[in-house]
Amino acid sequence: MSRGRQIIWLVVGIFLAFSGTAFAQKDKEGCHDHPMLTRMQNFYIDHCEKREFDEVDFRDEEGNTIRVEGKVYRLDYNIKEGFTPPSSLQVIKNYEAAIENIGGIKIYQEESYEIWLKLDKNGKTFWVYVDSWHGGGKGETYGITIVEKEAMVQEVVADAKSMMSYIQAKGSASVYGIYFDFDKAEIKPESEPAIKEIAKLLQENTELKLYVVGHTDNVGNIEYNMKLSKARADAVMKELVTKYKVSAQRLKAFGVGSLAPVASNKSDDGRAKNRRVELVEQ
Repeated sequence: MSRGRQIIWLVVGIFLAFSGTAFAQKDKEGCHDHPMLTRMQNFYIDHCEKREFDEVDFRDEEGNTIRVEGKVYRLDYNIKEGFTPPSSLQVIKNYEAAIENIGGIKIYQEESYEIWLKLDKNGKTFWVYVDSWHGGGKGETYGITIVEKEAMVQEVVADAKSMMSYIQAKGSASVYGIYFDFDKAEIKPESEPAIKEIAKLLQENTELKLYVVGHTDNVGNIEYNMKLSKARADAVMKELVTKYKVSAQRLKAFGVGSLAPVASNKSDDGRAKNRRVELVEQ
C-alpha cells in the first residue's frame, strides 16, 4: 500500500473513532429529560424507560420503605468524556434545590448519594428519587426515578341524599372519598366526611340494611386483591359500628377485588374509579 493511501486510511480511522465516541455520548434514541427536571451539565442520557402504571419503593421521613404507584419514569445519565464529574453530594443537592425552587420538599436523604423528594403541583404528586452512587459514587453516572400520580377525581359526591337516590334507583351506590394507604386497610383520617355521610344515611333510613363491598383495581394478583378488598370493607364496617353506633346487624362486609370494575383498568383514571367502596342494599 502506498504511503498516500496509508495516510488516507489513518485519517479515516481517526475520524471514525472520534465520530463513534461522539455518537456514543449522545442521548439514547427516544430518550428525553422529564419536563419537570433538567439534567446536570455535561451529562447525556444512557438509558431511559417509561411505564404507564407501576409501583416503586420509596422512603418516608423516617427512612422506612413505602410503596408509591403511578406513571414511572427512569433516566440514567453518564458524564461526557473530557469533563470533570461533580461529586455525588453535588448531584443530589442540585436536584434538592431544583425541587424546592418549584415548591417541593426533601423527604429523606441517605448519606451523600441518595435523596427522596416530593412535589405537589397542578393536581399531581411527583415522587422523585435521585441515586448518585452509580459507578462507585464518583459522580460519573447517576439515575433518577420519577413517579407521577394524578389526584383522584371524585366521581360521586359522598352525601347521604345522593347515596340513597342511587340505592333506590339501582340498589347500590359507589362511594369515593374513603382513602387507604397503598397496600393497607387502615382508613385514613381524610375519609371521615364520607364515612360520616354513610352513617347519616343509615340513621335517616332506619330499616335500611347494607352490604359494604370493597373493590380494587387489577394491579396485583386476584387472590391478594380479594383479601385486601375484604379487609377494607371490614374496616369501613368497624368504623360505622364503633364510632357512629350503627347496629352491626344492619351491615355485612364483603370484598370482590377487581371482579366488578366500573371503568377500564388501562388508565390511571379508570383504576381510580375502580378503587371504591360500594353500598348494596340487602
